[in-house]
Amino acid sequence: MATELKALPETVHPSAETRRIAQLAEQSAHFHAQRWFTRERAWINEQQLQLCRIPAPTFFEQQRAEWFRAQLESLEWKAITDRAGNVLATFGNRENERCFVVSAHLDTVLAPNRAEEIYYAPDGRLCGPGVSDNGSGLAALLALGRILSETVELHELASSLLLVANVGEEGEGNLNGMRYLCRQSISAASKPALAPQTAAVQLADIKAFIVLDGPSVDHVTAQALASRRFEISFNGPGGHSWNDYGTPNPVHALTEAVSFFVQSADSRMNGERKCRCSYNFGLIEGGTSINSIPSSARAKLDLRSEDPGLLDSLFTLLNSAAERGLERENRGARATRLAAKIRDLGSRPGGKLAEHSPLLRTVQAVDAQLHIRSRLDCASTDANIPLSLGVPAISIGTGGQGGGAHTSQEWYQPDGRELGLRRILLILEALAEANELSEQTGISAAL
Repeated sequence: MATELKALPETVHPSAETRRIAQLAEQSAHFHAQRWFTRERAWINEQQLQLCRIPAPTFFEQQRAEWFRAQLESLEWKAITDRAGNVLATFGNRENERCFVVSAHLDTVLAPNRAEEIYYAPDGRLCGPGVSDNGSGLAALLALGRILSETVELHELASSLLLVANVGEEGEGNLNGMRYLCRQSISAASKPALAPQTAAVQLADIKAFIVLDGPSVDHVTAQALASRRFEISFNGPGGHSWNDYGTPNPVHALTEAVSFFVQSADSRMNGERKCRCSYNFGLIEGGTSINSIPSSARAKLDLRSEDPGLLDSLFTLLNSAAERGLERENRGARATRLAAKIRDLGSRPGGKLAEHSPLLRTVQAVDAQLHIRSRLDCASTDANIPLSLGVPAISIGTGGQGGGAHTSQEWYQPDGRELGLRRILLILEALAEANELSEQTGISAAL
């Protein structure tokens, strides 16, 4: 979910920043990369097809991770797999400071049952679950890895990067891959001898996270959308629909709770409208047959809000809804009563990049150079974790077009991908140059 905020703010020093980006774009290495992205389009498309044919539903990303690691190693990157399952890759001397993390998540909401479910249609679109979210991001990461490896003039930039293909971004993965990466980076900073390989960088050394997620280049996610997930369940003895009629029914209690929650939340949100929020019961389960009173029923609820405090209010409402469901079914219970339980499935923290952050100013200048009209938005991505820790981070698209995310009809059109790839590279070149200048002058370049 993404919430549109506003167009990117005007740069504080537009002429100087614009000139700097224009000079970078005119360098021979960047011209070479631009031609390379066009020339190697078929190779990039083939990599995306192959990786998307490897099923990687959340919690089961290992096979795709192994394939991705092998690809990076074939491109002369030094790659490892950490204990969470993330693939981490560095270039050149491992002792060099890794200033920038470029990541794309491995997992998908849906996964193909057969390789043939991922295919290129006659109109050039790549079709099948996960091809856009996040097949496009992973393909971009591979393309970036190859152009940096093959272009000598870009080796210094490559040595400043940590490429990450991380697990656990979707659904109940709860951003676990990015959480682990950042947690291990913090541990490495405090106890470096204990984590020589689990963290390739120290969080304090990272100047920025660039998260590649989906294809769209018309938005820059700079605000982390906070979310919480819960499971609400009702349990009872169950029985025969006729002989045991009157026994409390968990499905009836659950539907009462869901209805009460949605109606109450709608009324409350329509009255307050302080900020945008969403609530979605995305899964309901219960019962074994049409003529049996179920012994259990459960539903999973996703809550999101631009204001993290509002999530606490909605959680309170969920408790009231559970009590309402119990009251309805237990009112006429003859013996055994229903019990209810609410289980916390995880949360995603909020956070926001300062509006006048140099990172945003760099992105704005790059977009101006490439004639990209982008806007700021608020969404739930891997960038949530570094933003919540005060580390500059953005999530951006990788070019092309996509649709049908999180469905079996998902598609990705690679036309225009070159623009997104060029944008990513130019952003990284600009950030690396600014960091190098700050080190030479001794002036901090906080992003």
